Amino acid sequence: MSRSVAVLEHTVDEYRSEEKPTWCPGCGDFGVLNAVYNALKAKGWAPEDVVCVSGIGCSSRLPYFMSTYGFHTIHGRVMPVATGIRVARPDLKVLAFGGDGDAFAIGAGHFVHAARRNLDITYVIMDNSIYGLTKGQTSPTSPFGFSTKTTPKGSVEQPLNPLLLALTCGATFVARGFSGKPKEIADLIVGGIDHRGFAVIDVYSPCPTFNKVNTFQFYREAVRSLPGDHDRRDLIAAMRQANSADPLYTGVFFQREDVPSFDESIQALRAEPPADPLALVESLFNRFS
Repeated sequence: MSRSVAVLEHTVDEYRSEEKPTWCPGCGDFGVLNAVYNALKAKGWAPEDVVCVSGIGCSSRLPYFMSTYGFHTIHGRVMPVATGIRVARPDLKVLAFGGDGDAFAIGAGHFVHAARRNLDITYVIMDNSIYGLTKGQTSPTSPFGFSTKTTPKGSVEQPLNPLLLALTCGATFVARGFSGKPKEIADLIVGGIDHRGFAVIDVYSPCPTFNKVNTFQFYREAVRSLPGDHDRRDLIAAMRQANSADPLYTGVFFQREDVPSFDESIQALRAEPPADPLALVESLFNRFS
């Protein structure tokens, strides 16, 4: 006689910690946080099965506002810590969070290698084109000519394109969202979680305090969903759309499923029987005798 099994559904409130977000009113990171809650609810994961890893910056405070496990690392070191957790505890679900400065300045080297290794982690980057925590300096994604306290005559540096960087370094899931559309971000996060490999989700997340250029109104007018006929398997098409300045596209630009993830490769090595050291020495003697 068959018996029905009750499935426990988790609510959004189960993922909220007792800590209240400390972001400035109107910060785009609120929308991302809400999207994370809803993505975890959609996956049905228990909070104790999830680890949220972050770096340093306004957006990197996010683990404090989660009831999951959290690891607030030092500046730019999200990927090394997330890698260690993912490889040591493959049973845990690892989500990484940070800002554009954390990911693409001091953490750029780690980002590159996480992408080429195809680490099975979803990395959500809250991109506000400014250093908010340190009160408003230019970041790697600040537009050319951007005026701040440290660049009063305008930045003379060209901005980095996060999507092109991720695509050229080998990330197998590359997407972009806008924090003014948290439901779409939640869908992108679920897609990144379901993907077997390194999932990069760059999110336009306006800073209302220090960036008066890239505002919610700016993105509402500039952002468009990717064309319906976009082929996310086509790397060249993904690069072309990622390089578009007008409009700024959102959605999944690229997805590749035929590359083994880093942690899968590590587990496969662990499954191999250890080599016999005596047999190895004997083979060397026979080879060179």
